Amino acid sequence: MESGSIKIYHPFKEIISTIDLPSSKSESNRVLIIKNLSQKKIALDNLSSARDTQTMIKLLKAKSEVIDVIDAGTTMRFLTAYFTSINRKITITGSKRMQERPIHILIDALRWVGADISYLKKKGFPPIEIKGFRQEQSYIKIPGNISSQYISALMMIAPTLPNGLEIEIIPPILSLPYIKMTLSLMKHFGVKYEFENHAISIKPQEYQEGAYKIEPDWSAASYWYSVVALSKSSEIRLNGLRKKSFQGDQEIAQIMKDLGVKTSFEQDGIRLRKTTYGESFQFNFSNCPDLAQTVAVICAAKNINAELSGLQSLRIKETDRIAALKAEIEKLGNKVVVDGDEKIIIHKREKKLPDNLSFKTYEDHRMAMAFAPLALLKEISIQNPKVVEKSYPSFWEDFRRANFQVN
Repeated sequence: MESGSIKIYHPFKEIISTIDLPSSKSESNRVLIIKNLSQKKIALDNLSSARDTQTMIKLLKAKSEVIDVIDAGTTMRFLTAYFTSINRKITITGSKRMQERPIHILIDALRWVGADISYLKKKGFPPIEIKGFRQEQSYIKIPGNISSQYISALMMIAPTLPNGLEIEIIPPILSLPYIKMTLSLMKHFGVKYEFENHAISIKPQEYQEGAYKIEPDWSAASYWYSVVALSKSSEIRLNGLRKKSFQGDQEIAQIMKDLGVKTSFEQDGIRLRKTTYGESFQFNFSNCPDLAQTVAVICAAKNINAELSGLQSLRIKETDRIAALKAEIEKLGNKVVVDGDEKIIIHKREKKLPDNLSFKTYEDHRMAMAFAPLALLKEISIQNPKVVEKSYPSFWEDFRRANFQVN
């Protein structure tokens, strides 16, 4: 795996396996911010080993005047709000791609509240310099159709501000489950809030003492749904997932009913089994955009017509995921039509799958993991396989446990 690509194949195409998924980096990153904002003792268990979370842990402890979030978007946004709220003078930078990902909506909101923040290169993009903060406003309006991480970042600091915050979200609101996840975790540590008519009101208060065990990652679970869907037959148990989850990507269990996977909730986990599926597929991913790549590849592999909408935020992720999906799925022979920034349409292919399939990952962990299950159809290559370390460091080892040949 030291080379630029790996080859993957499954000799049997029938899988019976049990997988310990990585911890949720979405939960981990939120509770780390909450812990550092709290004046009380907070104990955290099962923190994610993903590179994004480990970067967050490292930078929260850093004493330097300049910190580098590398390619961790959540870390960039959460730390920008966090360091502003504690009035720490600091410069935050990141990778070349991070410096192409907009942050002006969050900066505009923080400036309105009272922050002195400057852009060091291109206006609206990292790197940024936080020079100081004194709260001047307690009411802000912010668009809900870009990234819920801006809203989560503001919500988490709100209780610690002298006047709290009232955040009016301009609809439509994308990724609403991520906002609700943040509020649920804040509530777990004693914060009271009101959420009515697109407005979230959080008065000044303290995070309370408590403990929390991070759940396994439902986003990571989606790749095993794909494995079941594309296998001849399989039964896979995923340990630790909860029926009552804070994670919006639990929606994969409902989505995959239409794509041939049945989910059974058991004590401390779920069991996946292959079932029948329909001839076409439609779904709006506004509330769970991180599942879109996985599902798009499943539809193309199963050779069914599909329409995936609600994809606006995919343009500003680790790569332009809409363009990347079109380029890589069309290697299978399916025609992919992009309808603006919001929708992709996948058409059935008329020919058999080509040989020598090799997929680019665009420095995007989810591209690698979304395309990897295609190895159940024929041998494939994945370029730059180490990108999975961003969210699921043990991904290739887990594939080997499920009898995939990964070389």
